[in-house]
Amino acid sequence: MPTVAVLIDGGHLRAQAKIAKLKYEPGLIEKAALACVHADERLLRILYYDCSQYEGRARLPVSGLHHEFKASDQWLKDLAAKDLFAVRRGVLKFRGWKPKKIPLASSPLTDADFDPDFEQKGVDMRIGLDMASFSERRSVDRLILVTGDTDCVPAMKHARKAGLQVVLVQWPKGRAIPELAWHADYVRHVAWP
Repeated sequence: MPTVAVLIDGGHLRAQAKIAKLKYEPGLIEKAALACVHADERLLRILYYDCSQYEGRARLPVSGLHHEFKASDQWLKDLAAKDLFAVRRGVLKFRGWKPKKIPLASSPLTDADFDPDFEQKGVDMRIGLDMASFSERRSVDRLILVTGDTDCVPAMKHARKAGLQVVLVQWPKGRAIPELAWHADYVRHVAWP
């Protein structure tokens, strides 16, 4: 019975859940992670990579007034408290404001015409480091990877060279990124729980 670890890029899973019109919360994340594991596999751990929502203050793009971003990370704490889960946190950076649509010259812009622009930092690096750690320690036989980010390709190659099998998860209505599928041993189609 092969031992497996499930590594979940939270941003990717969130996007897939949105496509499926599912409420993204710790219970869904746990069920989705467990659905990735087959009955003939032994689960060692689930590693979940994501960022807390942004908290901070920024000037609005048109009026110049201050806007306060408020958030709670309780959902990540709830997830980390679940059996076999470990949460690895990246950082969410505020990068400014982006227009919701191409502005027309005939209408004046307002703050409502812009959305905040955030960038997730450090998640891919943490996934890669954990994949390398599993590869060096040989504590699992398979890595089950839930991601759509090609930045994981070097870590996937490293794991396979070390003798681990890499399984890439594909959700309904999703499509495996070819560059990721090329460096996986299997593409596993998983239904939403």
